[in-house]
Amino acid sequence: MLNHILVPLDGSLLAECVLPHAVTLAQVFDTRLTLLRVVERDRATGLKRVIDPLQWQIRKVEAEAYLDKLVARLNRVGLQAEKVILEGLPQERIVEFTQDRGIDMITISTHGQSGLSGWNVSSVVQKVILHAHVPMMLVRAHTSPATDIAQMSYQRVLVPLDGSRRAECALPLAKKLANFHKSQLLLVHAVVKPEIPRHTPSSEEERQLVDSLTELNQTRADEYLKQLRDQLSPDVETRVIVGGAPAATLQDVVVQENADLVVLSAHGYTSGTRWPYGSITLNFIAYGATPLLIVQDLSPGEMERALARLTTGQAKGH
Repeated sequence: MLNHILVPLDGSLLAECVLPHAVTLAQVFDTRLTLLRVVERDRATGLKRVIDPLQWQIRKVEAEAYLDKLVARLNRVGLQAEKVILEGLPQERIVEFTQDRGIDMITISTHGQSGLSGWNVSSVVQKVILHAHVPMMLVRAHTSPATDIAQMSYQRVLVPLDGSRRAECALPLAKKLANFHKSQLLLVHAVVKPEIPRHTPSSEEERQLVDSLTELNQTRADEYLKQLRDQLSPDVETRVIVGGAPAATLQDVVVQENADLVVLSAHGYTSGTRWPYGSITLNFIAYGATPLLIVQDLSPGEMERALARLTTGQAKGH
């Protein structure tokens, strides 16, 4: 299922908070890890800055020593790990390395050397998430300080489902993680109460229609989750929540259920191939507060390329 996991690091403690999660994934799926450090040239303002060759070499040596220590720690807990050092812009090198080496998953912290900010995800990580097109483990640097790399376990694993086969792509990984940690696996479906857009109050007949449809959808969702529970395990918990916006409803459930990992598919039944993620997954990326494991249900070849990337590619070709 997973053979090669990439762990981008920049030398900061914030970025290292991802290591316990990477170790857990490597143990569960018996996969190898590659620790990647991109040594970035100083960004000059105005005229181009002359780079001191000695300082540049020192930075590369420091990066080597840093990764060597981490690889040794991973080897001591029985994992197969290697280091790679590249030069350039981090987001570009990470995406290129992922595509060139056939990486199966990226495990990355939301923030690194630039520090914490009001943004839930740093700009570099946003670009990696949007362009790598592989399964992604996103660890929240705000709430996940670096700990002993071999001490991570998940107690409650939550999987949002919408009834589609695409959303169910997340189930095999979630089940395996839950079994490994003896975690509680929780399947959640959000039933959206239909709205009838209008400028005047709804009639009694319209309200009854909305209530009837909501009740029907809730019944169908209960049946659907029960079928999944019967297939997976009787110990699996299920929740059907009726609410307004499904993203807000699901985010509330994550908090209420005290979930410490959310596993979900990149797309649901309303998503096409135009974007790498559906609206629910994008909401969790942008506003979630728990570690997030995203299973990409589309291959890179199935995704439509954005106009900006098409234009950039043509310009480079000329």
